[in-house]
Amino acid sequence: MAAVSEISGEAASAKNSNLDSMSKPISESKSEFDVQKLVDMFTKLNPLAKEFFPSSYSPQHHSNFENSVNNNKLSPNDNQANIRRRRNNFNQGKRRLSGRAFRAERESSIRRTVYVSDIDQQVTEERLAAIFSSCGQVVDCRICGDPHSVLRFAFVEFADEHGARAALSLGGTMLGYYPVRVLPSKTAILPVNPTFLPRSEDEREMCSRTVYCTNIDKKVAQAEVKNFFETACGEVTRLRLLGDHVHSTRIAFVEFAMAESAILALNCSGMVLGAQPIRVSPSKTPVRPRVTRPLH
Repeated sequence: MAAVSEISGEAASAKNSNLDSMSKPISESKSEFDVQKLVDMFTKLNPLAKEFFPSSYSPQHHSNFENSVNNNKLSPNDNQANIRRRRNNFNQGKRRLSGRAFRAERESSIRRTVYVSDIDQQVTEERLAAIFSSCGQVVDCRICGDPHSVLRFAFVEFADEHGARAALSLGGTMLGYYPVRVLPSKTAILPVNPTFLPRSEDEREMCSRTVYCTNIDKKVAQAEVKNFFETACGEVTRLRLLGDHVHSTRIAFVEFAMAESAILALNCSGMVLGAQPIRVSPSKTPVRPRVTRPLH
């Protein structure tokens, strides 16, 4: 009986151990299955879904967060593009500032400028500037229009607005044979590149012998321009003919040997050279000789 009971006890313990060994792999595999299932579920979740945001978040916060998440996923090329975009925005901001400064300066120049019309053909820019200098410091004076016409007009710019307001009182003043009209200007005088202005007394003397000619037919050669002015006015010592493929006409700076020849050349305005009537006005810049660079 004792032997039988021992055998039955060993069998029972063996059975229990077999059951434990069988149940252990099943539970472990089940737990591993549950973990893998959770991993699969989490990987399928959308972290940007609205369920993951508190109710205190506004749509703007949500979009900002979404943008930050997307930016973190940018490739190096995208980051470079963002850097360039920020740099361009900065440059555009600087351009906007410089544009505002330019407009402010231009508006100030307009307030300091008067428009003068009905100018006699004998009145020069120097004489006009001298007359208006009684109102204040004149910084620029430009006479425009056909010198043969009484419809010439001018723009006179002062150093301050007080001079421009005082200049309005000169309306009706007789200059030559006609009374001039003086009104506030609606435009500013286009400035001349200061590097082209005369730098010495010799260059100022050169300007007195130089005229500025516009509306020159493109088919007219430089030799023809020189021959035209020498025939009508006198010896030409230097001539600079300029133009490009964009504009339909060309311009020229013509320097004469004598200042009297330059004065005669002003009467050539309206004459036809080639197929176009040219316009001639006093030059504010000398015709400097071209600098030849030495070959290395």
